Amino acid sequence: MKTVLVTGTSSGIGRAAVLKFNKEGWNVIATMRAPENEAVLNQLDHILIVALDVQKPETIAAAITAGIKKYGKIDAVVNNAGAAIFGVFEFATEDQINKIFDINVFGPMRVLRAILPYFRAQRSGTIINITSQGGRVTFPTCSIYHATKFSLEGLTEAISYELIPFGIKTKIIEPGSTATKFVGAAQLTANGDVPEYEQFINVGLGNWAKHDTMTSQPETIAETIFLAANEDTDQLRYQVGKDTALYIDKMQNGDDQAYIDYMRKRFIPEYLSPKP
Repeated sequence: MKTVLVTGTSSGIGRAAVLKFNKEGWNVIATMRAPENEAVLNQLDHILIVALDVQKPETIAAAITAGIKKYGKIDAVVNNAGAAIFGVFEFATEDQINKIFDINVFGPMRVLRAILPYFRAQRSGTIINITSQGGRVTFPTCSIYHATKFSLEGLTEAISYELIPFGIKTKIIEPGSTATKFVGAAQLTANGDVPEYEQFINVGLGNWAKHDTMTSQPETIAETIFLAANEDTDQLRYQVGKDTALYIDKMQNGDDQAYIDYMRKRFIPEYLSPKP
């Protein structure tokens, strides 16, 4: 019986992943910041609820130790915990920038540094990092979030080479818009009392909402996570969602400037000068 550790399982994609792995017969180490609030997952067999905050290294080490003690081994780790921030870069506070990088980049790094010695020793293991379509393409008002997800994409791709000698597989899941509370829980930057920024944020988010018609369910993302954990292939990236497919196809299969022009026209047409 295989075992997976998943971060950020109190809701959304992480929770759906726990239920998928559990349904398919895996042991699951379901980690969250406040396990005392969990009232459903702890009623299921073969699920261990453990406290883990990716900003606190001691909780990561404790969760891994508890999982191995309970199930004997860990076969896969899913780095799912994350946060979002919207607005303009200029007026994001130092604390906002530091916090989202600490959660979205340094958090997964901490988990990886804690699990890699164990995976190396057993000469196997699968790392699955949940990034985003926002780790490949960008949207107005998401600059800091994109910076974190592009960073996690680059890290994951680079370490995929390093880990080949140890039989450790590395996977990236790139979900598009998903029906979770993730966006609703996002922080917002200030606009610095600059009317142009306030208008830009309203335009960018408004057009984003208008085009947000291809939303995936978290269960769909969980299906892909489970596929990646079980596939005996060297595939690195797994894209999920019609919107992800649309934007990455536009980016990869055409002229670079044509792609940029397409995204500007789609999300901020109010700011484009009319062509002569």
